[in-house]
Amino acid sequence: MVNIDGELKSSNYATIAFNNRGTFYGDGIFETIRCFNGKPLLYEAHYFRLMSGMRILRMDIPASFTPEFIEDSIIDILNQNNFNTGHARVRFTVWRKSGGLYTPLDNGIHYSIQSTELDGIYQNNTNRIAELFKDHYVLSGLLNTIKSTNKIVNVLAGRYALDNDYQEMFLVNEKKMITEGISGNVFVRTGNKVKTPPVLDGCLNGLMREQVIQQLKRMLDYDIIEETLSPFELQRADEIFTTNVIKGIQSVNKYRKKEFNKELATELLEIFNDKFFD
Repeated sequence: MVNIDGELKSSNYATIAFNNRGTFYGDGIFETIRCFNGKPLLYEAHYFRLMSGMRILRMDIPASFTPEFIEDSIIDILNQNNFNTGHARVRFTVWRKSGGLYTPLDNGIHYSIQSTELDGIYQNNTNRIAELFKDHYVLSGLLNTIKSTNKIVNVLAGRYALDNDYQEMFLVNEKKMITEGISGNVFVRTGNKVKTPPVLDGCLNGLMREQVIQQLKRMLDYDIIEETLSPFELQRADEIFTTNVIKGIQSVNKYRKKEFNKELATELLEIFNDKFFD
């Protein structure tokens, strides 16, 4: 079952207008939410990021979009699809109402909620080889900090990775500095120093990114710095990993000729699995 504007429909019949602005112009925003035992994790942070993104895109926020309404709608779709136990992923998508060309005629919105099953707790067993994606740039600035439905650079990076047998690509901004991976924020550890790009360099304002930053601030063995990250720093690092709320923390095993360990990523995974799934 899928929720379209508050109506539950079978996924076979859950259709939207052919000229919806999400498809025509990428005029939309979304949240992907990890859920456990029928409850959304980090729900408050997801809610406020969604509201902030809608304001940045100058969409009208319906009066009904209270924290309680959206959380109840997510829990309802989980129950409808029998995901009230175990692990699941929910995507909450909002797009502007049809009308106009580049200039919208209506700032009202449509929304959908869908859910899929996830395997289990966070794992970090995949052998991941990474490369630098240089074909297109992510632009620095406020718009790239939100989860808009225009992710064409990420899509092309994913296609490049698939075609060339990589499991991760590092995206760069117009200044040729590292912003993020295909679907997660990037962290680089060199000794006890951990760096991650600041959001205004062009990376998503990731919720797991913030969780990792706050956790590292509590760990006396590491210094965490939000600072512009050069591609040259990747090969000097001891460890590289990416983060998002669905997959947790994923280590990069190899970048070009350099191989990396999983020391910090393993430690963080244990902490977050205990925190979220105990």
